[in-house]
Amino acid sequence: MPALTLDPCMPATDLSTLQQELHTLRQRIAELEARQHQPPDIDDTLYRFLFDTMDEGFCVIEFFDGPHGPLSDYVHILANAAYARHAGIPDVVGQKLREMVPDEADDWVARYGEVLRTGTPLQFEQELVATGRLLSVTTFRIEPAAKRQVAVLFKDVTERRRADKALLRLNQQLEQRADHSQAERRLFAELVDHSVANVHVLDTKLRWMAINQQAQRDFQRLFGITPQVGDSLIDMLGEHPDTLAESLALWRRALAGETYVETGTFPAGNTTNHFELRFNPLRGPAGDIMGAYLFAYNITERVAEQQKLLKAEEALRHAQKMEAVGQLTGGIAHDFNNLLGGILGALELIHQRLEHARHDSIALFLDTARDSANRAATLIQRLLAFSRRQTLQPQSTQLSLLVIGMEELIRRSVGPSIELRSHFGGDPWMAFIDPPQLESALLNLCINARDALPAGGRIDIRCDNITLGAEQARSLDLDAGQFLRLSVEDNGNGMTTEVVGRAVDPFFTTKPLGQGTGLGLSMVYGFVRQSGGQLQITSTLGAGTRVELYLPRHHTPAVLRPSHQPLPQIRANGEQRILLVEDQAALRTVIADVLEDQGYQVVACENGPSALARLDDGYVPDLLISDIGLPGGLDGRQVAQASRARHPGLPVLFITGYDESAAEADGVLPPSTCVMTKPFELNALTLQVSQLLSAHPQDR
Repeated sequence: MPALTLDPCMPATDLSTLQQELHTLRQRIAELEARQHQPPDIDDTLYRFLFDTMDEGFCVIEFFDGPHGPLSDYVHILANAAYARHAGIPDVVGQKLREMVPDEADDWVARYGEVLRTGTPLQFEQELVATGRLLSVTTFRIEPAAKRQVAVLFKDVTERRRADKALLRLNQQLEQRADHSQAERRLFAELVDHSVANVHVLDTKLRWMAINQQAQRDFQRLFGITPQVGDSLIDMLGEHPDTLAESLALWRRALAGETYVETGTFPAGNTTNHFELRFNPLRGPAGDIMGAYLFAYNITERVAEQQKLLKAEEALRHAQKMEAVGQLTGGIAHDFNNLLGGILGALELIHQRLEHARHDSIALFLDTARDSANRAATLIQRLLAFSRRQTLQPQSTQLSLLVIGMEELIRRSVGPSIELRSHFGGDPWMAFIDPPQLESALLNLCINARDALPAGGRIDIRCDNITLGAEQARSLDLDAGQFLRLSVEDNGNGMTTEVVGRAVDPFFTTKPLGQGTGLGLSMVYGFVRQSGGQLQITSTLGAGTRVELYLPRHHTPAVLRPSHQPLPQIRANGEQRILLVEDQAALRTVIADVLEDQGYQVVACENGPSALARLDDGYVPDLLISDIGLPGGLDGRQVAQASRARHPGLPVLFITGYDESAAEADGVLPPSTCVMTKPFELNALTLQVSQLLSAHPQDR
């Protein structure tokens, strides 16, 4: 809730309005409590089934710095059942590349390392010498790059390559021999015609010299016509100019003597077909180019499975976040009732003091109400941070301050039967991490500890500095050096050695069906590893569990938020005009008053249509301030777009109770646009308004 500024002469009707808004907030909290008990929308068993039964091999590898240099080795952290069938190597999860195939490790590191560095997906074929398998590989980086993770989708194409080589050898023989026997001609025609690939052979004038049945069927399905030997590619694709232009560019490369592989997409109705295209020049006996030939493999199903896996991963990650949000709602509702009680009590006492002209304690009660409102705002901001999908950037972070800021939220989440204690050794160093992700990880560890304490108990959070020597670092698969150790310890049920060994595996959980996705610890582990650290679990059955997070020390100090300051003495010239769109009457009044006190001309509207009506009547603002979530059929972004259509270059300040990303268009904030999340301090608002108007002066 925003801080309240009360006029000593405020009538009772305004207080009634505030009480009505508080009543509405209570109803929203009740809805959150009810939603906590609704069943989850996502059934992770479906994605597990798809993962285990897909035909292609799939794995996720994670790079680390090894003896051969930075990012010189990787470990398999996830693999499906088809991995062993296609690669010929069983039980690959946990195995390191240089231990599996030391003689060919450099080649695989070079392939996947380029994908990790550039973020560009890659398709290639390469022999796994250790097992004699030729693998057709599609690989892409798992974002963000700091994870050091690459996903690999592959298939054993050894038999297909043998058939291709046999066909190419036969083709070369046919090209080099002047007199082809009739038997060889029949054999070549049979091989081509019954191939699962699309086979096209074009001469230098782009006319078909040969085409097999599969190619004719696919061409008919895609373009509605069936090419025959002698037909012109240019004529066949004349009604599809975009596809024709792309095809000509590809064929001309092959006709110029280039051998290469590309991927192509071809629309067919409402669907898109994906093909792997292998082009080769066709040379005569003297080496001159007679034409070119193409082997095209339909990989639409492979691409669909790849996209399905990406969507499944995103859905599962969001499900895990929402699982944590569900754990929070009850505690947040309880805490909000306490905070609202403090705010209402302070307001009631202020009202009584004003009635009896006793002004001596009003400032104290105002401070009490403001502190409670700020604490409520902090809870809402944390709830938004846990529920959002986007990944934030890492930054220099003071872990002790982060833990202190999380204590109240964790205490509400674990319940009153569990004692929560925090311990900080010395002066904790800095870490370079994503604070919301670390907060989510810490909350997950505390919720796991709570679940191990059904009858109550104790949770200890510790943060200390540690220097790892070579031997200790090696046991943790880390480089020797300085680390921060953040640990969560409970005196609960504990785990067996077998459970500890599988605790960070994706989908593994000891909770009953429907009470957990099995992603909590695995995602904490993945986050810590992508941050250059390590996770270690120590547990004794019946005696409790200790989870330790090792994070590398960072030497850049954290950026501290400035403390509350008085309103800046910024005076406008009395001519700058601001159009304010805010549906909450109390906040609209407060913002308008403070800006008018600073010398601005303010026109305030409660919804988008009324604001646009003022513009259509001739009002010309120098700045638009708008909430994003508005009633009346237009949201804040639509109001801003319509306003800028009338007045190009108009600067915009969005104020929102949602995450800042609500103001973004396709992930990007429009030019001349700033965002402030509610609640905000009035001095921050006036400073932002002044900066926007100074940076974007309007010629009126």
